[in-house]
Amino acid sequence: MPNPLRPGNWPSQLSAEMVAAGSVRLGGVALDGDTVYWVESRPEQQGRLTLLRQRTQEMIEEILPAPFSVRTRVHEYGGGAFAVAAGVVVFANDADQRLYRLDTNLPGPWQATPITPAGPLRYADLQFDPPRQRLICVVERARPGREPENFIAGVSLATGAQDWLVGGGDFYAFPRLDPTGQRLAYLTWNHPTMPWEACELFQADVNADGLLAAPVKIAGGTHEGGGEAIFQPAWSPTAVLHFISDRNGFGNLYRLSDDGNAICLAAMEAEFSSPLWVFGLSTYAWLDDDTIVCALQKSGLWHLATLACTTGTVATVETHLTEFAMVHADHGRAVFIAGSAAEASALYAFDGHSRSLTPIHRPTTCPVAAADISHPRAMTFPTTGGATAYGLLYLPRSVDVSDSSSPADERPPLLVICHGGPTGSTSTALNLTVQFWTTRGFAVLDVNYRGSTGYGRAYRKALDGQWGVVDVADCVAGARRLAEQGMVDSKRMAIRGSSAGGFTVLCALAFHDVFAAGASYYGVSDLEALAQDTHKFESHYLESLVGPYPRDAELYRARSPIHAADRLSCPVIFFQGLQDRVVPPAQAETMVAALRARGLAAPLLLFADEQHGFRRCETIRACLEAELRFYQDVFA
Repeated sequence: MPNPLRPGNWPSQLSAEMVAAGSVRLGGVALDGDTVYWVESRPEQQGRLTLLRQRTQEMIEEILPAPFSVRTRVHEYGGGAFAVAAGVVVFANDADQRLYRLDTNLPGPWQATPITPAGPLRYADLQFDPPRQRLICVVERARPGREPENFIAGVSLATGAQDWLVGGGDFYAFPRLDPTGQRLAYLTWNHPTMPWEACELFQADVNADGLLAAPVKIAGGTHEGGGEAIFQPAWSPTAVLHFISDRNGFGNLYRLSDDGNAICLAAMEAEFSSPLWVFGLSTYAWLDDDTIVCALQKSGLWHLATLACTTGTVATVETHLTEFAMVHADHGRAVFIAGSAAEASALYAFDGHSRSLTPIHRPTTCPVAAADISHPRAMTFPTTGGATAYGLLYLPRSVDVSDSSSPADERPPLLVICHGGPTGSTSTALNLTVQFWTTRGFAVLDVNYRGSTGYGRAYRKALDGQWGVVDVADCVAGARRLAEQGMVDSKRMAIRGSSAGGFTVLCALAFHDVFAAGASYYGVSDLEALAQDTHKFESHYLESLVGPYPRDAELYRARSPIHAADRLSCPVIFFQGLQDRVVPPAQAETMVAALRARGLAAPLLLFADEQHGFRRCETIRACLEAELRFYQDVFA
């Protein structure tokens, strides 16, 4: 019988079922006059993504009938799956990837009617073109035996007929019309580059027939030229093109002058951008002709601010919130998704005149008592090569178990978290999964290893050619630091991660003798197999993270945990969706077989209806319960 007073075994009121029920996610946001629309997940409905709205001073209403789900599969990660204008909503439906129209000006209940036929096309980054009664969007066409084709097209709202606008590049994003409808800006990039490494911004006039004149390059660079990443081109209310560029080492905001030069509005060691993993991201918008409301990261922490375009003055908005995303604004009012250490992400409104915040919608209430919430502590620690790494430390916390009732010489077990991406970053918003562990007596270190976003281009590029090396070193260094300081039990340290974070987990276990257990959620175990079998968007990503393949095939094998299974000496638990196109199930299955052949415990939980990233309540609950039992058995 486990000692309930020993850290790691504490009784907790926060069940895995509560975590699953509280895993509702908010997605795309749009403003249509005074009405705000947003996407919200339904874990209890097999992860369906529905559409909600709130009109001025009215009740929130769900406008999308089941079983429709607002999700596009372009780039597999999707995003930008709906657009709205004058009460008419167009969205991409998950099941068939067709575009549907929903006219909320008609009396409800509303019916969704298809615009595009069934076929090999997917649509994302939807934008209305009202004068021409069409959508402009990124389109992905499946081609048997070949990579999908990506291009920008205009899609008739009446017939679904498509006008090809621009193509020939490997990828496109952010097609944005100016307020007059006469100019289109967009981003493009090509293999082997990822958009946060280098991409190009173009602008083209829209001809009378709706097609484009010859595009003109505005900014950006190729990977070979050293790279310049552009993010979120957008037009001001006065039709001036703005965009974010990392040309000065940080993702700062620029505007295009009349003579074609790019002018930095406020040079800062801060990131106004996010990695372009999904479409439809927005970190800034105009409150009025001269004032931008924006979200920015300094040293990995998010802030809300306003920026005066004429003076470049940046004024931070004082708020308890610490995480911001999906910023949109119109006529002095901004809406965005935000959260804090004590509050899960919710939808907020910001009044530009009074500089006040108002919550619009909080999808779930926190099931953890305020006294039991473990708040993150920013942690900086030395790592290999004289570098510095970062993380958020959560200490065990439970009012039901006082310090005096725990064994005096007992240190808590440590759970190190490796975020995905690997260009992602840790979140400071309330994470019930983290609280699931801390209320049971675990310490949790969520690491922003080298390669993470939020610390400038140089920190992110420190991972180039070093994936599986420096990210692992940083996670190991953070764990050792806490153990040396006597804050955790050095013999009860585990590491968990998903996707790219799962690769870091397996490398840490195979190439270092620090952790006693690990958990890999749809993680990479074989770099060579991943280079040969993954989706188009990431099919060349490993060239920057590891090296060109097959030239560096030996390096791929040397870095792959599957080829170092004989060096791994602790149990590992694996979780995998069978519909995963990003990291195919064979990656987990092969690693499990290798570990079991050596007599190591390697539980494998497979989920028939899950893809890359788990969305269903029953899956989330089953994973947490199994992972907890696994650690308690290992640490007994």
